[in-house]
Parts: sequence; structure tokens; C-alpha cells
Amino acid sequence: MAGHRQSKKRRYITWAVAGAAVVAGGGIAAQQSMAATAWPAQKTFTGRAFDTCTAPSQSAMKAWHTGFYGAAAVYVGGKNRGCAQPNLTSTWVKGVTALGWKLVPIYVGAQPPCQSGSNPEKLTAATAASLGASDSADAVAKSSALGMKAGSAIYLDMEAYDTTNKACNDAVLAYVRAFDKGLHAKTYRAGYYGFSSSSAKAVATATDKTDLPGNLWYALWDKQNTTTADWPWGATQFTGHSRAHQYMVNSKETRNGVTITVDRDAWDGPVAITG
Repeated sequence: MAGHRQSKKRRYITWAVAGAAVVAGGGIAAQQSMAATAWPAQKTFTGRAFDTCTAPSQSAMKAWHTGFYGAAAVYVGGKNRGCAQPNLTSTWVKGVTALGWKLVPIYVGAQPPCQSGSNPEKLTAATAASLGASDSADAVAKSSALGMKAGSAIYLDMEAYDTTNKACNDAVLAYVRAFDKGLHAKTYRAGYYGFSSSSAKAVATATDKTDLPGNLWYALWDKQNTTTADWPWGATQFTGHSRAHQYMVNSKETRNGVTITVDRDAWDGPVAITG
């Protein structure tokens, strides 16, 4: 998924640096600042998902609904989103969910100050909190406009960076906390996409878990369709349908005559609430 915001060259630079079931509940224990009694029951999906740069057409999604994948991740917004989304509308969301698809909203927010290359939006220590709050408000607005309701999880995309740079890492975590607090205030659940060697590791190993996301989507391109066998951190972390694993990238696949290049994900976590 990393390359869907950036060029393939940029993707590998940042990497160098650094059978479905829908159920309710689970995955909120690690999310602080949440009044559980006021929240809609979350929807979770367990199975294989894919993410691709531009949301495919509804006809392509119909062709691809073969049972191999049950969920699709879509880029709902963010200044660092890498592709236009001509298909991604509330009508599209309604149509593909009627086909049986579960959807995963991704928001490509501000990126770390120590990350190599340039991005339209980068955070700093001084702007981390304010950017996190404003990006969170935008993520909720974009998701809501698409028909993804309160109670949905929104996944913040953070690309690879040097987590040994303490000042940079502290700024990133301040941004993530502000983003998550904003989501919780609007009754949206917090998810996070990052690399197992850097951005996801920073969240998983943080000593202070306050306002950090309760759902972790880790990029580890080992081609293992699992969220447990290669889980890099403590077995008690992110349990209860709170994990996803991007295990293969740039997979060119054809289903019912429709070819799309996707990244594959093992999913066991919350998705958007629609309908």
C-alpha cells in the first residue's frame, strides 16, 4: 500500500530507510479516551483484503467479487494521497457494499519531518498537534461524505522513517495522538498503517499508549497470509480483531477478465460501517 501515495521509487526509498466473517465488538480495549457505552458496535472483517491506488470501477469490483478477497481498502483523503479517485463516491460505496464488499478507509496524513523526499504535507514538532487535529477533522468529513458512518475505523497512513531519531519520533507520535483524539471525539475508531520496521513499530512499542490507535495494520512483505504467525510484537497486543498485515505488494491479478495491480492483506480488524 505504501506506494499508492507515492511513486514506486519513493516507496522503496522509504522502505530502505527505515473466508470472511463480519462480527460486532472487539478491538477497543487499547483505545483510550473512548466511552464504550456511547459507541456503535464495530464491524470487523476476517479474511483476505486488497488495497490499490485508485478505487476500481463498480463493474471491476463486481468482477473481482469471487470470494478470494472480501474487503478493499480505499484512500478517502489526505494531502499526501497519491492518486485521483474518480470512482470513489457515496454511490460507489453503496454499490460495492451491496455486492458484499467490506471497505477499509485510509487517510494519508502529514508525514514525518525526518522522512526522506518531499511530501505536500509534513509535520514538525511545532505543528504536530494542530495538524493532527485538522487532518482528523478532514478524515472524518471525507469518510462521512462517502457514507462511512460513526463507529467506522479510519486508518492513518504513516510511511517509513528513522524511528531512532527521537525528536522525529516524538513529533510523529504527537501527531498520531492528536489525530486519534479527533477521531474519537467524532465517534470514529482509530487505525494505523505503518511498516513493521519503523512506523508501525513506533506505535506498537511506545511506552505510553495514551491516545494511540487500537488497530494496527503492519507492512511486512513476507508473503505470509497471517496476522499471527509473523506478528512482530507481544502476543497480547492488538488482540480481539485489531490486526491487519500487508504481506504482498504489486501483485498483478486478473479475475473474470479484469486486471488490477494490488497489494494483498491478511485482515482481522474493523472496517467501515455503511448502509
